[in-house]
Amino acid sequence: MPLEKRKIWALVMNSAHARIVRDLGWTRPQDSDATPPAELEFATENHQLSDIMADKPGRSFASAGGGRRSAMEYGSDPLAEETRALIREVIAKLETHHRKGHFKELAIFAEPQVLGELRKMIPDPLKPAITHEETANYLQLSSHELTKKLRAELGVQGP
Repeated sequence: MPLEKRKIWALVMNSAHARIVRDLGWTRPQDSDATPPAELEFATENHQLSDIMADKPGRSFASAGGGRRSAMEYGSDPLAEETRALIREVIAKLETHHRKGHFKELAIFAEPQVLGELRKMIPDPLKPAITHEETANYLQLSSHELTKKLRAELGVQGP
């Protein structure tokens, strides 16, 4: 019996980790060995804010006022910047695979703040592929459990 395929991938993400579960739409004959779909994994370097802030931005001299010095502040939130860098990396990978026709549908499961950033950053060519968005964090699940959960959420039959 031949394999049938629905080209659907799922992105599961929080602020520090991302997993892309590929080929959720594969259905296999009942008598075959069913292995979970392949995954792509991404992660930030696991910095904590205290580690990043330990390297203080320093002090600067005021341009006016007789040589007074004042403390400099960070221009942005370093952890949020790491999250945005991770999102950019994930989006670049998704764009490449979408252009190659590896998937037609994309489901996104992410923490609320990450989902908000994703919505802002996803490029227009990728937006029509998004068929499902949900605020959820399933990263703690094993590959097998994650595949089972995603298939149930998306109504995709598995092997």
